[in-house]
Amino acid sequence: MNPRWFLRMARWARNPPGEKRVKLVLGVIALCLALLAVERFVGWPDWLTVDGTRGGRW
Repeated sequence: MNPRWFLRMARWARNPPGEKRVKLVLGVIALCLALLAVERFVGWPDWLTVDGTRGGRW
């Protein structure tokens, strides 16, 4: 681990983030997990799939 991460962890231990920031981070994580669950159980829609071209040309 980089020593900067230890300094950052020490700073967070001394001055933890506010309640709003914690809720924001948890909300983003919950949204990501919900999208993962939808993709896993329902599937990826065909209209979001990029059609591959041979050789990377248009």
